[in-house]
Amino acid sequence: MSRLVGHVVGIARFPVKSMAGEERASADIDWQGMEGDRQYAFVKRDDRTRFPWFTGRDLSMLVRYRATFDDPDAPRTSTICVVSPEGERLDLRSDTLRERLEAASGRALALIQLGSGCYDAMPLSVVSTASLQALKAAHGVPLDPRRFRANIVVESQERDERWSGRLGFGEGAELLLAAGAPRCAMVTIDPETGERDAGVLRTVAQAFGNAFTTYASVARPGGVRLGDPVWID
Repeated sequence: MSRLVGHVVGIARFPVKSMAGEERASADIDWQGMEGDRQYAFVKRDDRTRFPWFTGRDLSMLVRYRATFDDPDAPRTSTICVVSPEGERLDLRSDTLRERLEAASGRALALIQLGSGCYDAMPLSVVSTASLQALKAAHGVPLDPRRFRANIVVESQERDERWSGRLGFGEGAELLLAAGAPRCAMVTIDPETGERDAGVLRTVAQAFGNAFTTYASVARPGGVRLGDPVWID
């Protein structure tokens, strides 16, 4: 039996892993996840581990570089503009951007594109406003939700970590909910300033078992829009 749990109040995709993303009024979800999400990533050339991604853990200010598709409706073929923290507009594939990131981090980098997405674990993440309020209460002050880089925010009186099963949206997309997303130093980085606060990760560890937002895979491709009703089956 399906039941209504809330409405969509936030949609975001991240064209480049660890950079600031795009807020969207709607998005298409296919079997790989949200169209255009984490389609590109910088990798460390000298890293031969299973996690070669160059992220905010390597350079905090990376989260202040904002990546957007020049043609937002055709992310697979669109070029990408990156706006630096200083407001300079750069092409994602430009040597200037790569060299600037290399100089700031001291690492040799390469840009890759993956049609299936450059994910840590699963292709989508969801958070409810009730969980964000619980985090605020545990931490004592509000925290910018962008720290947690969720794809979909659901206005709900229920905490998303207590949901299970299939999550459906008015436009037809359905997600299969999985485990909570394990958290790392990325959540300590303020998306506005790039400054770190270790207390954020401490709160997430102590109050949420070090998992915040819920991972999901795709049960049925479709669309999702702001205002869509959200139901659990």
